[in-house]
Amino acid sequence: MRRVVDIGRRIELIPIDPHFHDITIGLYRQQTVDATTGKDSPVFLVHTYSQISGVAERIESVIQAMQILGGMLRTPDGLLYFACNNAHEAACRRVFLEACKLPSDARAEPRPLNIFDKKSQLTITVDSTGKGIYRVTTENDGRGAARRISAIAGGLMKLGEMESIETDNKDTVAFACAQPHDALIGLLLTRAPNVRVVLREEEMEAARGVLTAPSQQT
Repeated sequence: MRRVVDIGRRIELIPIDPHFHDITIGLYRQQTVDATTGKDSPVFLVHTYSQISGVAERIESVIQAMQILGGMLRTPDGLLYFACNNAHEAACRRVFLEACKLPSDARAEPRPLNIFDKKSQLTITVDSTGKGIYRVTTENDGRGAARRISAIAGGLMKLGEMESIETDNKDTVAFACAQPHDALIGLLLTRAPNVRVVLREEEMEAARGVLTAPSQQT
C-alpha cells in the first residue's frame, strides 16, 4: 500500500519548469514549533514528485536562490523560513516564482533597493527607516513624481501584504512583523511599478496550473 505523506498546504506551483525537463515544482507551507518561544512557526518546503536523475540538485538550486533573493533561512532538513518567524506568504510565493525563473547554474543575487521606473523616467529608491518600515523616494519632488511614488508604495503593499503608514505622500509601508526585510523589498520593487500586470499574469498561471500526479511525471 502506498503511504501518503503530508507535505503541507500548497501555496504556489510551477506547472512546467523550463530549466529542468518540464517538471512540476510546488511550494508548500508547513507549521513547526519554535524551540525558543514554543510558538507555531511557519516553514516552507520546495517539492517535486519527479524522481528523474538530477532533480535533487534542481530543487537545491531553487532553495539556495530563495535564500538569496528573499533573505530566507533554512533548517537542517532544507525547510525555508524568515528570521522574524512570520509567514509573509504572499512575498514568499513571489520569491519562489523568481527563484524558479533562474537556471540551476545561474547565480542568484540580491536585488538593489532602487530601480529605474520607465513610466516616470525616474530612479525610485526604497529606504529602510527601521522596525520594518520602508519609504519610497525619488530625486524629483514634483506632483507627478509624488503620484508615481504613491502607486509604487501601493504595489509593494499588494505584492508583499504590507501595511500602509499614514503620511501626506502615501509613500511609506511596513511589514507587520516590524522587522527589516531588505532582500524581500528589493525583489518586490522590481514588480511593484506594474503590479496590476503581475497580478493578472499570476491569476492566469494559477488557472492553468494543475499539480501533476507522481505517476505522470518522468
